[in-house]
Amino acid sequence: MVDRLADVAGDGRALEFAIGTGRVAVPLAERGVPVIGIELFAPMIDQLRTKVDETTIPVVVGDMASAEAPGEYTLVYLVFNTISNLLTQAEQVACFRNAARHLTPGGRFVIALWVPELRQLPPGRQATVWHSEPGYVGLDTYDVLQQRVVSHHFHFGEASRHSCSVAPTAMSGPLSSTSWRSWPGSSWRPGTRTGTGPSSPPSPGPTYRSTASPPTRRSRLGPAAHPALARRQVAPAR
Repeated sequence: MVDRLADVAGDGRALEFAIGTGRVAVPLAERGVPVIGIELFAPMIDQLRTKVDETTIPVVVGDMASAEAPGEYTLVYLVFNTISNLLTQAEQVACFRNAARHLTPGGRFVIALWVPELRQLPPGRQATVWHSEPGYVGLDTYDVLQQRVVSHHFHFGEASRHSCSVAPTAMSGPLSSTSWRSWPGSSWRPGTRTGTGPSSPPSPGPTYRSTASPPTRRSRLGPAAHPALARRQVAPAR
């Protein structure tokens, strides 16, 4: 992931939306890419400051859909399914527009998202099991009309169940984009689970295109997964 982001940034600067604890920004900065972050939660920034100081990676406190960082960037990125924390199309469109405000001409907005597995949803059914092992079952329930997916994590023996809800994805305006199936850059195909890729900033006209939920898989409460193939996370784990 970090190598791919460094390639996209080129000789320019990078802005990370929802920078969190810096698990992507820190290694990206170590590769020589100047990185600035936007982050809403102070405890996340506190953890980041245990790794690097403010001079190395400055952070603007605020919402990624509206907060502004100084300057322009060749790369704005939002990974680990974090756009699903924006639960409405309007908020997600605002996030795209905010990215566009920060990009240089020809810059790229890179998002890592889960692709809904609608082709695996039998007619008349509302759920699919995406992982099963002794002591653990993960499944998704779909509300196609409302364009929402709820992920359920069942841990047997713990008397607990965890779930998270995600909202539809909307993009404003036609996008000139490339989709990757994984971080090394192999092409995305319909029916594959992950979609990662840079897109040009949206044009001003409100032409909406939506999917059943934001495209990339979660960081599982069960087995660990490669970031590019990870399933959607239950809580922000940046």
